[in-house]
Amino acid sequence: MGSDAPILTEGESLAPGYEVVDHWVRTKWLDVYAVWSLERECRCVAKVPRPDCSGKRRPRADLLNEGRLLRRLTHPHIVRAYEVLDDPRPALILEALQGATLEYIIALRRELPAIDDIAYLGLHLCSAMHYLHGRGWLHLDLKPGNVISSNGVAKVIDLSCARRPGRPRRALGTPLYMAPEQIVQQPLSPATDVWGIGAVLFHHATGQPPFWIPNGSGYQQVVRGADPVCSYRSLPAALAEAIDACLDRDPDARPTVAEVADVLVALVD
Repeated sequence: MGSDAPILTEGESLAPGYEVVDHWVRTKWLDVYAVWSLERECRCVAKVPRPDCSGKRRPRADLLNEGRLLRRLTHPHIVRAYEVLDDPRPALILEALQGATLEYIIALRRELPAIDDIAYLGLHLCSAMHYLHGRGWLHLDLKPGNVISSNGVAKVIDLSCARRPGRPRRALGTPLYMAPEQIVQQPLSPATDVWGIGAVLFHHATGQPPFWIPNGSGYQQVVRGADPVCSYRSLPAALAEAIDACLDRDPDARPTVAEVADVLVALVD
């Protein structure tokens, strides 16, 4: 079946009380739909395993675990989950956010963002990670595609990689944005998400990610450090130093989330 697996069409029932409005995206494991909630009388987002993956244990378990975690979280910069369904198919029902992914915004914009825009994005990411870490969880997949931005407000989405701190059983995250310890499967900590914050801010500030991974070249972030962000654009020294420090290959050398936030607060103040 693969990518040819059937997609639900407009008006079909995805689950009791949820009608398909549109199919948004198909990933390696999941289909993402816009749906209409009959109970809430509004649009929502539904994540479900692809039909050809519905019998596989990992996509189902990851989706249900993400939903159960999100249901326990309440934060203005983290997407809300309304419902986790297990029948007739696993489904995670999320709030429909206004705006676009930061990845989309970066691809279409014609000029680099103002310093305040970079700082506020960082503050929102720091706020979300501070809350998540306080609950004992790591996000582990911070990237422009997992941040929705609307009118200067950022929200983190997709907690499918979220795990407790410690040594992972398998590599988690998106290769282009993974910290070195994720790639080599060393213990993960809040410093891993600090790397993610730095990678997102670097990409937003400069228009390109801190690393490229050409075919067959392996993971650059394992063998070398990131170029200084100021080699791509001029930034206030404190901001540039904070972004560069977030991308230190040594997790113990990275600043804490609170230390990054302090730098950003000083900038916008």
